[in-house]
Amino acid sequence: MSEKINLYSLTICARATLDLHSLNNEGTEGNQIQTRMVSILDERGALHSVNAISGDMWKHIQAEHLFRLSAENGEVPLCAGCRKFDANRINADHDFQALVRAKTASRVLLDELLRRCALDDIEGNLITAGSNSLPRKSVVEFGWTVGVPDYVTTDSHFHVKYARLRDTESIAADREAAEKEGANLNQSIFHRPLSSGIYAIVTAAEPARIGFNDITQEYAIDDAQRLLRHQLLLESLLYTFLNPRGAMRSTQYPHLVAFEGVIAFSTAAAPAPTVSPLKATYREEIVRVHQALEPLRPEAVTLLPFETLGEFAEHMTALIQQSAPYRLHYQTA
Repeated sequence: MSEKINLYSLTICARATLDLHSLNNEGTEGNQIQTRMVSILDERGALHSVNAISGDMWKHIQAEHLFRLSAENGEVPLCAGCRKFDANRINADHDFQALVRAKTASRVLLDELLRRCALDDIEGNLITAGSNSLPRKSVVEFGWTVGVPDYVTTDSHFHVKYARLRDTESIAADREAAEKEGANLNQSIFHRPLSSGIYAIVTAAEPARIGFNDITQEYAIDDAQRLLRHQLLLESLLYTFLNPRGAMRSTQYPHLVAFEGVIAFSTAAAPAPTVSPLKATYREEIVRVHQALEPLRPEAVTLLPFETLGEFAEHMTALIQQSAPYRLHYQTA
């Protein structure tokens, strides 16, 4: 394909079958690790408590993939904070903070943020130093990944660290030394959660906003740089679902058994549709929304259904290779 597809927005609505995972937990109470649970209403209005993975977890996974891709690419800039994958990002960049302390105008600060760092541009940030409250809204958004009622379960499993048995005097000496040094040499008995089920996923991205200053309503970077960031964004989204990071993966790496859904994208100023996969007929609803939008914006929205993780990867790879970010047009006069 010679001409690029210009993506205004992109959404992923999917159902994933994740077995034997513990990717997101609330914390520990006594010797019990508490799994993350949320309350939701189903299509009939019935209330359910189900296992869930927060959007914060997915956002961190995607941001880490984007960071590694950007560092490897070498052609997209990263601020001093992001080069170390500091959670504060550009707020940990001394040169940028010097501009903040100098009372630089907000529109100029936002331009500098967009020019200096691809990660801050795409993931968003909030500049609060120097009495500022300057937001950079994220280009990519993640909803909660929620267990579908009646198709998800969580168990609790006993776990213990076994100490190697030796003579009684040696064990007593080890315990006495551990108590003095605060070392964890004794048996630790606790219960850890394990969840399996079908999960509903909703993700959205706005490639049109890559490099866009919401104050000046102009782009702070050129089209070549926007294209590079766009491609890395889509690639990081692909890897987010190919390699779902999270808690307890060293011994409870999740089994991704199935992955099916719809990628939707728009090539004009119309949002790509989303319908929650908590709804059994979500794919039919997305098709119906697409058909309803067609008279308003002919051929502006495209749907890419997929039945497997492999098919999803094929669609995303094609978009990475064949698309570019849509360019917003504003009358500034």
